[in-house]
Amino acid sequence: MIDKDGTPYSADIRGVLKAFADGLHKSDGYTLNAANEIEGFLFNGADAERGYYESRKFDYVNTGGYYHSLPGDPLRTFIDTTAEVQRAMGFQNEKDHPEVAPSQFEINYGYGEVVAAADQIQLYKLICRQVATKMGLTASFLPKPVVGVNGSGMHTNVSVSKGGKNIFWDPKGEEKLSKFGWAFVDRILTHANDICLLLNASVNAYRRLDPHFEAPNQIKASAIDRGSMIRIPIGNEKSMRVEVRSVSPDANPYMVMLSVFKTGLEGETSKIKNLRQAERYLPDNIYAAIDDFRKAAWTTKLLGEDVKNRYADLKQASADRCPRQLGTFVKAPEVQFHHEVYNQFLWNLF
Repeated sequence: MIDKDGTPYSADIRGVLKAFADGLHKSDGYTLNAANEIEGFLFNGADAERGYYESRKFDYVNTGGYYHSLPGDPLRTFIDTTAEVQRAMGFQNEKDHPEVAPSQFEINYGYGEVVAAADQIQLYKLICRQVATKMGLTASFLPKPVVGVNGSGMHTNVSVSKGGKNIFWDPKGEEKLSKFGWAFVDRILTHANDICLLLNASVNAYRRLDPHFEAPNQIKASAIDRGSMIRIPIGNEKSMRVEVRSVSPDANPYMVMLSVFKTGLEGETSKIKNLRQAERYLPDNIYAAIDDFRKAAWTTKLLGEDVKNRYADLKQASADRCPRQLGTFVKAPEVQFHHEVYNQFLWNLF
């Protein structure tokens, strides 16, 4: 997209991401790679989200978890059908399975260049929604549609390659991650609170960041601790990567990729003692996240002042439609004014 003066439109985040990736490839020879593990829930009824303001509950299609979905079960049928559609559209499916919570799913696919990877997130969610609708069900990407069970995340796996070689890999490095890769991690940890609103963009997302449900709310990096914001998975010279776990599945994928890569490559590194294991935590509500985002000098550099302020104002308006205290059950406005279903909900009123 272009602005009225013919320059690239600064609020076209896909265009900004593409220009950023292309610029790095031209200047440094870097290729930015990403793959996402996107969790969701499958609920009974084709309009479960739009009807939530009346029912105030979501109905599971099954009550199992890992490995509890048998052939012929609606969740298994949904997963298999979605994976088949993805393969027909060129996705390189790798694994799929029910997740920890009842009626929860995850359908994974291979790495791609960063803009294509962000596009695939949009396609993935569209395919899931369409397949579910055909089955008379709803695929929901609300981060925490049901209180009391694990929420859904969008674990974002990233790496950088140069000349066809993964420069996050070092067989002699700590956890076999290179110094370049650890510097990338340190910058994200430094700016974790600054960019939290970009990675967790809805009121509902802050329900998920609950440490009682394996949620990554700790601003740490670890190879094993799943409560840490960043995990360093076991890898090799091709697969070595950094996994940013604190991303919600309803976040704007282009905003997520731009935030993670630009912060990891160009952000500052804090002088905090023991940065990778310091006792620091992500915000537990959207108001704190908005405040951190507005105050941060880094987010102005990341997005530009105009886009930053407009984004913050939109999130403030969304937050103000919902009760300030999260409480113990999901409020109707969290679902109604969730950015993926808000317009559908309003349209349903006419």
